[in-house]
Amino acid sequence: MTENNLDASFDWFGPDAATFGDRVLGAREKSGMTQVQLSRRLGIKLSTLQAWEDDRSEPRANKLQMLTGMLNVSLPWLLSGEGIGPEEPTAEPLSEDIQTILIEMRAIKTDMTRTADRLSRLEKHLRLALK
Repeated sequence: MTENNLDASFDWFGPDAATFGDRVLGAREKSGMTQVQLSRRLGIKLSTLQAWEDDRSEPRANKLQMLTGMLNVSLPWLLSGEGIGPEEPTAEPLSEDIQTILIEMRAIKTDMTRTADRLSRLEKHLRLALK
């Protein structure tokens, strides 16, 4: 596979390359809104939007629906990267090595988030057990 063919098949916002937060950030930037502007339009705190974009939390269903309308993307795309979303960035073609590194970084980030969530649940159970 040539470098150009590899780049053509690389899905910037797909589940293997991007997290929910990455897709929110990418769609927000593509729409030309700042974090402050979007958070005000959604009626949420700036820190809440930042947590979504950093994959530290996720919005409730009503805010998800509002996000899709404001960012002009489909709900399936926002959740999984499949469906109608913004155009992918156009930049210099990425080498296979860089693509591999990006995918591995996303996987590590996702694993870290899951591990942090698991640790929080265990801590809660421990606190309840110690009462």
